[in-house]
Amino acid sequence: MGDAEFMQMALAQADGGAKAGEVPVGAVVVKNGLVIATGRNASIDGNDPTAHAEIMALREAARVLGNYRLDGCDLYVTLEPCAMCSGAMLHARIGRVVYGASDPKTGAAGSVMNLFANTQLNHQTRVLGGVMATECAAQLRAFFQEKRSNIDRQRRALHPLRDDALRTPDIRFLDLPDYPWQPNYVSDLPTLAGLRMHYLAEGPTDAGLTYLCLHGSPAWSYLYRRMIPVFLEAGHRVVAPDLIGFGRSDKPKKESAHTFSFHRQTLLELIERLELRRVVLVVQDWGGLLGLTLPMEMTERFHGLLVMNTLLATGDAPLSPGLLAWREMCARNPVFDVARLFARGNPHLSTAQCAAYAAPFPENGHRAATRAFAAMVPDHPDADGAAISRQARNFWETRWSGKTLMAVGLQDPVMGAQQMGQLERTIRGCAPPVMLSESGHFVPEWGESLARMAIHFFDT
Repeated sequence: MGDAEFMQMALAQADGGAKAGEVPVGAVVVKNGLVIATGRNASIDGNDPTAHAEIMALREAARVLGNYRLDGCDLYVTLEPCAMCSGAMLHARIGRVVYGASDPKTGAAGSVMNLFANTQLNHQTRVLGGVMATECAAQLRAFFQEKRSNIDRQRRALHPLRDDALRTPDIRFLDLPDYPWQPNYVSDLPTLAGLRMHYLAEGPTDAGLTYLCLHGSPAWSYLYRRMIPVFLEAGHRVVAPDLIGFGRSDKPKKESAHTFSFHRQTLLELIERLELRRVVLVVQDWGGLLGLTLPMEMTERFHGLLVMNTLLATGDAPLSPGLLAWREMCARNPVFDVARLFARGNPHLSTAQCAAYAAPFPENGHRAATRAFAAMVPDHPDADGAAISRQARNFWETRWSGKTLMAVGLQDPVMGAQQMGQLERTIRGCAPPVMLSESGHFVPEWGESLARMAIHFFDT
């Protein structure tokens, strides 16, 4: 028998693991052309983090041979072994390891590291990868697709989809670069009327500060992935919702579903539901148009403001030329390429990062919000949101007592230094702005150093 035949036996072991609810990885140990031991993942069943397929097979082989040294044995496994299993194979004196699919996340035979290539170790094990790799990878892929489908069905049962809305499939959000956080959902806020709203909630609920990060259009909570780890490392909590129509939140089919008052009210209700306290409000773009109207309703909940390239649209002053140009572009090209937009304004982003911004919008039907938001900016005194924004302006001028840090992306053609200068004069006690010469409109894309500055600013 050859390598393919032995790997086929390992695949059969993996299949048994999948049927038991374990991640489908299987292994066999061969000596002198005969299978002397088999193993499959059993970590869940045994509540044992060490019960990987390779470990189970090594234990059985040692029992059969009556020796913990497995000289002259080969081990076949369907997935590249991790560091733990690789170390166990080296200790067992396995002569050759043959694996199927590579593991780019934890593989220790060349993908993440290569323990077998370390010549300082007192035993050298030969490695052959890629044997029946297609079949091994397909088995794992099918298992996780079914698992995700089950999770999606459970979520749909908890948050049924309204007939007048769409929901981006979960698979669109898999393996996005630098976005490892688990989703949270709410659909029973009064204003949502059954629409499902997504939010990130990371860090301890009793943290000293909670950073409430509000995105704009056409972004979503992915915008804050560079800043969130910094806030968490400092021991704080982060809440980052996706506005309805964006990110992982439900997407009404009609543009008329999106109004200033609707989105503002959902944010007020979310803050109440999550009982957020000592909030540092972090806003950019529409996150600011909406977010800057929130603290006056619940002053006791807010500690600070981190504001980036946004405005208060009060309806009694003309919109900037850049904002009018953006509005005209959206009207002329209502389904503009989101990934291309981010690539053009953020040349440091990778193709995968730009594509992540477009992940929520697999089809044009999911784009009602991106079509509606540019036209929603209050541009006359009676526009929806204009009166409440004027009240907010008075609040920031006369009643705000928290700390304010402002950052200005100087390359922003929509809401640049002139608009931010006006906002600086409006906010009582605003510290001198941080000028970011390389940053464009989406300032959080340059946000890691800014987040560290915010930690120092709001903690002292």
